[in-house]
Amino acid sequence: MNTIKVGIVGTGFSATAHMEALRRIPCVEPLGVAGSSLEKSKEIADKMNIPRAYASYQEMLADADIQAVHNCTPNSMHFEINRQVLLAGKHLLSEKPLAINSTQSAELVELAAQTDVVSGVSFNYRHYPMVSQIKEMLQAEAQSKINLVYGGYLQDWLLYDTDYSWRLDPEQNGPSRAVADIGSHWCDTVQHVLNKKITEVFADLKIVHPVRKRPKAKTSTFTASGQTEREEVQVSTEDYGSVLVHFEDGVQGVFTVSQVTAGRKNRLHFEIATSRSSFAWDQEKPDQLWVGKREQASQAWFRDPDLLSSKSAELAHYPGGHNEGWPDGLKNLCIDFYKKVLDRQHQSSFATLADGHRNMRIVEAVLQSYQEKKWIRVDT
Repeated sequence: MNTIKVGIVGTGFSATAHMEALRRIPCVEPLGVAGSSLEKSKEIADKMNIPRAYASYQEMLADADIQAVHNCTPNSMHFEINRQVLLAGKHLLSEKPLAINSTQSAELVELAAQTDVVSGVSFNYRHYPMVSQIKEMLQAEAQSKINLVYGGYLQDWLLYDTDYSWRLDPEQNGPSRAVADIGSHWCDTVQHVLNKKITEVFADLKIVHPVRKRPKAKTSTFTASGQTEREEVQVSTEDYGSVLVHFEDGVQGVFTVSQVTAGRKNRLHFEIATSRSSFAWDQEKPDQLWVGKREQASQAWFRDPDLLSSKSAELAHYPGGHNEGWPDGLKNLCIDFYKKVLDRQHQSSFATLADGHRNMRIVEAVLQSYQEKKWIRVDT
């Protein structure tokens, strides 16, 4: 079987995570990397043992050996790079968000429909075994009514006013931060599990630190800046938000996102309450699934491929008791994506560009709802 040669655009946290994931799956080779300069590309290529380093992503796209591209750049660069990848006829896996606004993401969806390439968005939480298990359990309880859905995504890496990264700059990150950066993951995951779209939102947002003390020296996302010279900057994107949501078929819910919650490092969690059972999952305990009952003991499931349904068991690569987590979810996403590249009949579950576009619409509806203080329908 031929090996698919992959190029990665970007050199930060997401890019190196994608490089590591690609090394763990068959029939795929990370062949080249393109950073902000040839020097940066060579630095990461040497560190990650990747054969080729490019001076620009355009140089990468001109390389006929590159068949697929992972776009792991800052948000403001996503649209143009994604557009150029599609125009170059190469398979595309983009980090979220797909673009800065829904006008751009709609253009990408239309462009992708005119090509013969596989394209997707890196919403990796779909690909955890226990998330898949909940989805299958809900399908088995098809006759049950979903009463409510709730949860959120909590982090603490921006707790202090001295915490700063490029994600606080709307020019690079976009007009929304907590909702767009982590709320979009919650929305995508829960919509996927329920197989129902969010149709309407009512949002309350807050900027906890309207002024932050930015280090004058450049820092990376999730990297503590320590003792360094600083300057005050205004912040215009939200640190926190709570959003009431309506799904299709009358299902209601609520989620909270925060990047200022002490002690919560990366807690995406959700609970789905049906007329028969409740199902809960927490990304900080990824191998566990809680199933609640009223008239019998609640159950704590632990990830074990021998005990999961067949589809979910395919996402569990190690025996029970051997923990799997965030890197494995990303690996499962890449496996799913490249199965589709190799076999267009493969029934994939990764997020499409249309899914990425809809998430852009949700973020914009959340911002509009907060500004206008009312329910806003999510445009299709």
